[in-house]
Amino acid sequence: MVLSRIWSAFIIIAFLVAGFKMLQGDEQIFTRMVTGKSSDKYDSVFYYGTGQPTTMALSDTYEDFLKEYGYYKTTNLQKATLVLTDAATADSASILKSSNPLLKIDTYVSIQKKLVRKVDGIIETAKNAVIDIIIPLIGVLTLFMGFLSIAEKAGGVRLLSKIIWPFFSRIFPDIPKGHPAFGHMMMNFSANLLNLDNAATPFGLKAMESLQELNTQKAVASNAQIMFMALHASGLTLIPVTIIGFRSGLGAQNATDIFIPCMIATFAATIAALFIVSFKQKINIFQPVILLWVLGISALIAALVWYVTNLNAAAAKSFSGILSNGLILVIFLLIVLGALYKKIDVFDAFVDGAKGGFETGVRIIPYIVGMLVAISMLRTSGSFDVLINTIKSLFAALGTDTRFVDGLPTALIKPLSGSGARGMMLDTMKTFGPDSFAGRLACILQGSSDTTFYVIAVYFGSVSIKNTRYAVGAMLLADLVGIITAVLLAYLFFG
Repeated sequence: MVLSRIWSAFIIIAFLVAGFKMLQGDEQIFTRMVTGKSSDKYDSVFYYGTGQPTTMALSDTYEDFLKEYGYYKTTNLQKATLVLTDAATADSASILKSSNPLLKIDTYVSIQKKLVRKVDGIIETAKNAVIDIIIPLIGVLTLFMGFLSIAEKAGGVRLLSKIIWPFFSRIFPDIPKGHPAFGHMMMNFSANLLNLDNAATPFGLKAMESLQELNTQKAVASNAQIMFMALHASGLTLIPVTIIGFRSGLGAQNATDIFIPCMIATFAATIAALFIVSFKQKINIFQPVILLWVLGISALIAALVWYVTNLNAAAAKSFSGILSNGLILVIFLLIVLGALYKKIDVFDAFVDGAKGGFETGVRIIPYIVGMLVAISMLRTSGSFDVLINTIKSLFAALGTDTRFVDGLPTALIKPLSGSGARGMMLDTMKTFGPDSFAGRLACILQGSSDTTFYVIAVYFGSVSIKNTRYAVGAMLLADLVGIITAVLLAYLFFG
């Protein structure tokens, strides 16, 4: 019911914002929302530039950044409808306008409030949800669920369940000892830790199926499912290798300088999720076993932080690749060796599990399409831009530092769309520079949480849960903790 109301609110808000923009003269807004494509240039703007963006503390690739929003520089003043200036050339721009009254004038900084990223409308989003997300996901699900089936028949999942039972039995008291759900959840959390999204999703969906077997009310989320979802969506990751790679590619002086803040922020979000759900489910979080496991994980993270911070960007990226991908191959090898030892028909076991991957992929199509269409409407309507400008104006009126607001688009879109948040993170770094306060903050925010609404749609949809109870609220509250922590860490580490 909660998810249904949120989904409806997304659509209503998007329509209201778009309607207001149309009344202000944006005649293409509805076209963009329905049939727009991210590569279209039908509403491109050609501008004549005076001065340099770099004199206003903007990136030297700022002109490329503007192209992503359909703003193209031209040396032909007759073709231009806009003049962009820096602070020193505002007077010369006014002279140009006197020769062509139709020209509009903005600075390189002020124009950012008017930028609307070209994104797919609802038609393209619905098609791409199947082509770009579901079809690749079916292949990945087929692969990992096939190996997971081998591990189950060989007894590997049950063995893993026994190892982690002392800790999980405290936070998942409704799950009987030795149940395969423990092993599935542990494999999901491990894949998340290693930044292996492709592996985490199949393991997570299998965990939801296992938990659904114990659920007495099939249409209502159980306590165990909510706890699992909250911990999963907090997005605890050991090494944000993708973010480090983007920073390195954009020319950051020290691409790994966001590693410690990212680690602390995502760990804070995970602990917040654990506390929030435990409080709701009346679980005593201060039991010795729980505290020992949390402290042990904290010590492991601290050791990894110490090691990685002594590596340069290239070495950190190489280490992460070896650790993550090497471990996946080792797990596959151990599964096969274990199955051969137990005299399991390995290939038949793989095929049996792989069939489930295809069925799961098809089953979640309506949930994925529905959620992504609502998110697309929010983005194309410009609702995010309205929210960001409102927040910036509010903090400016209070007389507080507003630098952090420039990094917030990443945080606001992250619960809705992983690719959208990644695009916002790159936009921020391109606009202000990878070593700017806003650029670093966007990176920390990108690494501090998961795509909450996408995760809810996929995971609850895979087992046909209709009533998510308090799951959405708990997950968003944990996201908020991660965001606040990220902002505080950005000021602490980068001033």
